[in-house]
Amino acid sequence: MARSGQEQEAESTAAFKVLKRAMELDSESRYQQALVCYQEGIDLLMQVLRGTKDVTKKCNLRKQISSYMDRAEIVKKYTDQEKEDGKYHRQIKIEENATGFSYESLFQEYLNETVTEVWIQDPYIRQIHQLYNFLRFCEMLIKRPCKVKTIHLLTSLDEGSGKEQQSSGLQEIKESLKNHGVLLELEYSSSVHDREIRHDSTQQCLQGDSICRFNNGWMIKIGRGLDYFKKPQSRFSLGYCDFDLRPCHETTVDIFHNKHTKKI
Repeated sequence: MARSGQEQEAESTAAFKVLKRAMELDSESRYQQALVCYQEGIDLLMQVLRGTKDVTKKCNLRKQISSYMDRAEIVKKYTDQEKEDGKYHRQIKIEENATGFSYESLFQEYLNETVTEVWIQDPYIRQIHQLYNFLRFCEMLIKRPCKVKTIHLLTSLDEGSGKEQQSSGLQEIKESLKNHGVLLELEYSSSVHDREIRHDSTQQCLQGDSICRFNNGWMIKIGRGLDYFKKPQSRFSLGYCDFDLRPCHETTVDIFHNKHTKKI
């Protein structure tokens, strides 16, 4: 169905708004975020191009798209070089009651078809809502484009009344993942906060952090681990199912590439 002129104008405005943000981030040397905005803006502009009939407008749009694509290629080289040099570090501050930070929104940028193995260190996968958080995280991992085959979880053992609930819950998740061809390897530690997790061939270790690490080199540290969502107001309130609508606790997310972990 052909789009109206007003719809095309709205799409064009949205595209250039995103591309403007890309150029701002680019000028601030925030290349990873800039690249994401360039890619999103170019995709939006391509949609406008496909819906444009005017020959002159199509020609101008092609030139603009080509120019933005050239710049995006340069920015991509910058981000690749940052990773090679071990300088990549991005920090996201999640404010109290902020929304829009589901696992998909936070992690998807770093997940691709090369991800086959994931390591998770989180001391608090114990209570029922924390088990559900971990389950939701696993659901994200088995969706495309990932080809995850193994998930390693290091957590602490609940020594209280919730021990059986934790054990049975994680076992059920393990069996469910197995049905999807994914192995869940569980490890418990009473001193997980002091646990040293080695990163591939590096000799340095990270201690006392909640960490998600992917075998494509990305590592995400979350101050509150996977449990950064607030309890929903009721079972029928917005955000109960869609975690992008769920208010968050205040926390900080630090994102590194593998080579940078040598210096932490």
